Amino acid sequence: MNETPLVVENLSFRYRDRQGAAIQSISFEAKPGEVLLIAGASGCGKTTLIRAINGLIPRSYKGEINGRVLVFGEEVKDWKLSQISQKIGTVLQDPERQILGTKVINEVAFGLENLGMPREEIFKRVDEALDFLKISDLRYRETFNLSGGEKQKVALAGVLAMRPSILLLDEPLASLDPASAQDTLDAVRALADQGLSVLMVEHRVEDVLRIHPERVMFMSEGGIRYLGDIAGLSKVVNYREVKISAEEIVERAKQDPAPAEIKVLPGAAGKGEKEALVKFENVAFGYDVEHEVLHGINLEINRGDVIAVLGPNGAGKTTFVKHAIGLLKPKSGRVLVDGHDTREASVAQIARTLGYVFQSPSHMLFAPTVHDELAFGPINMKHTKEQIELEVKEALKIVNLSEKENDPPLALSFGQQKRVSIAAILAMRSRILVMDEPTAGQDYQNYMNFMDSILQLPAFEAILFITHDVDLAAIYANRVLMVNDGRLVADGKPQDVLRDFDRLKANRLIPTSLLALNLKRLGATGRFMRAEALAHI
Repeated sequence: MNETPLVVENLSFRYRDRQGAAIQSISFEAKPGEVLLIAGASGCGKTTLIRAINGLIPRSYKGEINGRVLVFGEEVKDWKLSQISQKIGTVLQDPERQILGTKVINEVAFGLENLGMPREEIFKRVDEALDFLKISDLRYRETFNLSGGEKQKVALAGVLAMRPSILLLDEPLASLDPASAQDTLDAVRALADQGLSVLMVEHRVEDVLRIHPERVMFMSEGGIRYLGDIAGLSKVVNYREVKISAEEIVERAKQDPAPAEIKVLPGAAGKGEKEALVKFENVAFGYDVEHEVLHGINLEINRGDVIAVLGPNGAGKTTFVKHAIGLLKPKSGRVLVDGHDTREASVAQIARTLGYVFQSPSHMLFAPTVHDELAFGPINMKHTKEQIELEVKEALKIVNLSEKENDPPLALSFGQQKRVSIAAILAMRSRILVMDEPTAGQDYQNYMNFMDSILQLPAFEAILFITHDVDLAAIYANRVLMVNDGRLVADGKPQDVLRDFDRLKANRLIPTSLLALNLKRLGATGRFMRAEALAHI
């Protein structure tokens, strides 16, 4: 048997329903015991490459394929999927599309049961995988009630239980809080050190560098632009494309013109500062009688607020936000939107005030084309035909997807789907924009561009976003809420809330290079800024 776990030779693929190749002329090898980081802009072909390696292309995704994928010297295209799954483990970008079991223990055991393994061996492997990822406490939980980050870990446990030789991770950190991301990266490093070949697609490059990946592949427009050691990466990439450390960005940005100043929420200006658009009054909630998820939440969302909601996986952040938009009703206490109790208002009525972008785009997208997806909300809100066309065009421009107007949303990459789901809410022109993990699956350039654009829209009077990205909160929010164990543990300006490193640690958040640099320069700046702007102070 050939000892090289993975060899990709001159691989190209074009999807049946799309123009142009998604990947072209890709050749590389993956060695035992190495972590190969794969980076690049959203839609550059990273996920397509993963699908071609794990056999989903051409089995689930049809199109024109050329070249070869060899696993231990044998061509994957001739293998059965059950054979592939024993050699190659894949964790998808969106765990919603991977989890089938109703209980965590069933989900992790699923692949092993399909292989007809003895019951004792299945339980042994399930326990080992859960212990390894430090999620044994989730064993009997229902998968439906898990947070996005918890689902991500369960999906990884299901793959590890199969004991593959090659591990493919597609944005494994996208839904994880910073401490969980660090735990996952440590686990990945340990697996590689035990001899696994790990290919990790990830936008959070700065985080991955901490575990010293042996090599990095930078992809652009379906091809490999760089393949080599980490040291060479920053020389070949634009600092706007890949998020490198704040110090490196500052050094490189000094040579460029200063970025334009962002005028935040012009729609909120001159309308009276302290007007409560949404009010939580002693709100408590639980999905079942025994288990309370939110405890006594009191707060107001005011006109002009740009709020970042931070906190660990499973802390109740999404549950809290779903109360603001009326998808969930309090068990006790009340939520007022524009002075109306959400218990008495329909979701459609609330949608005129609050537009909600779900964490998982697969929960939102259903229309045959991107245009129809964006037009759906405005049509239901009885906007005129001319108005709808203008709203759709503007929203597509903001999220940088104008050329995808006639594509089927579910044929796009996860990062592009995420932007379509954001554009669908932008097109509705709700007064408050609520986003759950808006930057998951986004490359650095896209997330900076669309956050810049969104904050300058006159349509919005307030914005609230759940994020695990401390830098996103530091750069864009004027108010930070920290939620843990269903309670509001902090509420204030970013420079007040984020300077307390002990509190960050207690809430599974990790100080970043940008946060450290901003705190160092706060005396001169008076506020938090992006690294590109700090370069010109």
